[in-house]
Amino acid sequence: MDATQLELEQEVAEQHRHHTKAQFFYVWGALLVLTGIEVYLGYQNMEPVRMLSILMGLSLIKAGLIIAYFMHMKYEVSQMKWLTMSSLVICLALMCIFFPDAFRILKLGAR
Repeated sequence: MDATQLELEQEVAEQHRHHTKAQFFYVWGALLVLTGIEVYLGYQNMEPVRMLSILMGLSLIKAGLIIAYFMHMKYEVSQMKWLTMSSLVICLALMCIFFPDAFRILKLGAR
């Protein structure tokens, strides 16, 4: 390992030492509140597009909190963040490319 990488690892380890259990409880509480809002919205009579848009937005916020704090991505070096996010973008792009192929089952019909 070179000196730069060792220095980055020490910096990340130092950052890990400074977060407390209270921080995790605050994040957990926020996740709990967001889940409560999602359950509440599930019982409301809204138009589906509006409700799903709100639920997707809340889910993205929850996923961001989980990735940042519980998966410790907040404390990772920048290269690791870029690698993870680019993998996510590629995966979503592939899903968008191949997902329309799943609609062919609708045209097959039941036999």
